[in-house]
Amino acid sequence: MSHVGVPRGTVRKRRTLALLTTGVLTIPVLAGCSSGDEEAPRGVAQDIAPTARQAVADGSTVNWAIDALPATFNAFQADADSATTRVTEALLPTLFPMDKTGQPRLNPDYLESAKVIEREPKQVVLYKLNQQAVWSDGREIGAPDFVAQWRALRGKDSAFWTARNSGYERIEKIERGADDLQVRVTFSKPYGDWRSLFSPLYPKEITGSPETFNDGARTTLKNTAGPFVLRGVSKADGTVTLARNPRWWGDKAKLDTLVFRAVAPKDRTKALTDGTVDVADVDPSTADRITLARRDRGGNGQPLTHGPGADVSPAAALYSYAVAHGSDEKAAEAEQAARAKNRKAVLAYAAEQKALRDFAVRKSLEPAYTQLALNGESGPLADDRVRRAVARALDREELARTVLGPLGLPAKPLGSHLALAGQPGYADGSGALGEQNEKEARALLADAGWTRGGALQQPKDTKAGSEAEKKGEKEGEEGADADTGEEKKTTGGAEKEENAEKKDAEKTDKDAEKTDKDAEKTDKDADKADKDAEKDEGKADKASRDEEDSAASRDEGLYIVGEDDKPAAYAPAATGTSAVPALAPARHAAFQSAALLRQAAAVLGEDGAVAAQDKQPGGAAGAYAPAGTPAPAPAAAKGQLGKDGKALTLRFVLPSGPGSQSLRTVGDKIAAMLEKIGIGTEITKVPDESYFKDHIASGVYDLALYSWPASAYPATDGRPIYAKPEPATDGSLLVEQNYTRVGTDHIDQLFDRAAGELDEKAARDLMKQADARIWAAAGSIPLYQRPQLLAVDKKLANVGAFGFAAPRYQDIGFKNRQAAGSSADRKK
Repeated sequence: MSHVGVPRGTVRKRRTLALLTTGVLTIPVLAGCSSGDEEAPRGVAQDIAPTARQAVADGSTVNWAIDALPATFNAFQADADSATTRVTEALLPTLFPMDKTGQPRLNPDYLESAKVIEREPKQVVLYKLNQQAVWSDGREIGAPDFVAQWRALRGKDSAFWTARNSGYERIEKIERGADDLQVRVTFSKPYGDWRSLFSPLYPKEITGSPETFNDGARTTLKNTAGPFVLRGVSKADGTVTLARNPRWWGDKAKLDTLVFRAVAPKDRTKALTDGTVDVADVDPSTADRITLARRDRGGNGQPLTHGPGADVSPAAALYSYAVAHGSDEKAAEAEQAARAKNRKAVLAYAAEQKALRDFAVRKSLEPAYTQLALNGESGPLADDRVRRAVARALDREELARTVLGPLGLPAKPLGSHLALAGQPGYADGSGALGEQNEKEARALLADAGWTRGGALQQPKDTKAGSEAEKKGEKEGEEGADADTGEEKKTTGGAEKEENAEKKDAEKTDKDAEKTDKDAEKTDKDADKADKDAEKDEGKADKASRDEEDSAASRDEGLYIVGEDDKPAAYAPAATGTSAVPALAPARHAAFQSAALLRQAAAVLGEDGAVAAQDKQPGGAAGAYAPAGTPAPAPAAAKGQLGKDGKALTLRFVLPSGPGSQSLRTVGDKIAAMLEKIGIGTEITKVPDESYFKDHIASGVYDLALYSWPASAYPATDGRPIYAKPEPATDGSLLVEQNYTRVGTDHIDQLFDRAAGELDEKAARDLMKQADARIWAAAGSIPLYQRPQLLAVDKKLANVGAFGFAAPRYQDIGFKNRQAAGSSADRKK
């Protein structure tokens, strides 16, 4: 499945945005605002085939598919990715992993206890380590490891190439406690998210110097402290092989070896049927094939009702037979070849389906959510009324049903930016924005000056001869002076003309009001005609989308919803950005945010700055119609709104890869919803690898869909996502991870207060207040929690869709000894 989702930063600065307080919409009181009760709704349960350890066989190997080999084994570097997280979870200490409810829980394998023992005059946390906890070289885990990691990550030594220092910069000192197994951490100012620190914990041999930190842990980890050790990495085979740790003091790992194998998402089905992998994230289409394979098990050899040739009618089959055995030798030869090719495809498909019977689909909701991002830096969306109108036009329930309904998962829209359903801090704050209401959305747009017919009006600030004046300025100083003098002479006449035009305009406005009423009736009739037309165009649209999806390696062009009747071929965008390091996400969200992280690398500058010269205002890059393309219908004829001679059209950027089909489907539905209130959308489809880097992080978009991960520490991990951007002296914009460029000082203050709050309930209340204000600012509109689908060998236990929780790798294995044979044996 496509993960189009996150990086993180260290500098926290944002931009002011005035909320609408008068006019057509009144904002509710935001403090504690919620459209639902304070009870946290239940999240979707894990689906991992839980099995007691005594029922899991010892031995064997499991192959687990990952997208690519880890870019680094140092989780604190900017290019750390999901593979980094998968490997380090099995090799290194995580002091407070998340449990199935999304809360951090003390890990007894490493800690006997950890708690705040002093609050005044300063916060002090005392860690008591498990007495058996040792590194793989036999040295005990202790205070020197904590000290070395703090010094590397606190941000005072630029020689360490760190992606973040959240929390570490608040530590004043680290000392040995009563004995070597006690670590006393004193903070310079309170930090409520102290449990997020020192996870993963690296040995001092890695964090003790810039050389070992920067390079030593990129390709190997010689000293570890988990149920497994790193046996080797093979770039040729695309594998990372872990072996049972002989010095592990906890529950013994059930598997002899655990192999993480790089398999591209498009190759997952083949890898499953070949027996190459036992566990793999899959997309809905592969999940459907596994479900069908299990259903067809009792078919007693009957032909499959799906796959190649399944849609051929009896009449078509008879006709094919007749042609293949007819008197026209040329036609018969061609038909026989086609029939042979089809038989081969049917046999191959049937063999794959037979192999897929050995797998089960484990499904849950991923601890990440998909949002609609509205870029508020410039253009129409810089006006909060327009952003709120877009948000009020969305039927979020329909969008959630589109993605989650077919999978049998709860299709409830997400109500929070900072917690997911099932987490203790969850509350629905969407009431601060308001429910879907097309009438109020149109009123907001009218209040912002966007009206029907506005696209046909002459801009108010346009003066006759202005283009000639610009031309004169280019020709020389004397020409510019002459134009200026002529303008002064004609000023008096212009004033008279303006008075006359004002009277004419008043009459025109009255006529326009009548025209608008007539247009409303016309729009209703047009809606009915559009629905009829949609039925006729549906097949053509589907064929067009299928053709677009197959071209994932190139730009997919652009079409305008609300201004043209059908897509047209446009020149691909040519966006270029400079290569500079990205800011990485917080550790506890790294796995879910990996794809966005990797796409973000080489975009952001130091401190989260995005270079101003990378911006391409005025529309999507390269969005020009080729010769012969018919001119789009006038915006007014389609009911589209405008202002000062400009139609209200938003640039909507979507990924084009085969794993991003659900995002494109959601994007099409959003475009249709916006068209109903008079907003046109230019939909540009771009390759997945450039989607984030060249558009989201660079700010070259108005609307976009991408995902953010959940976190047990929203005050720390959520702050850079909603930080108020500020302009830098060099003209760039400090955005951290706030790619919507929308934020307020008040939101910043609430995050700051929550981060320093040691009372968990008080911190959650502050986060609920912050969430309500984020909703009201309407820069980010949460839509739904992402589905999590894994294909897992049905004999495997304690592995699958983990939901919030981190895997317990030592518990994973086959349910009995017979099942614990090799992958090839299991496929027989």
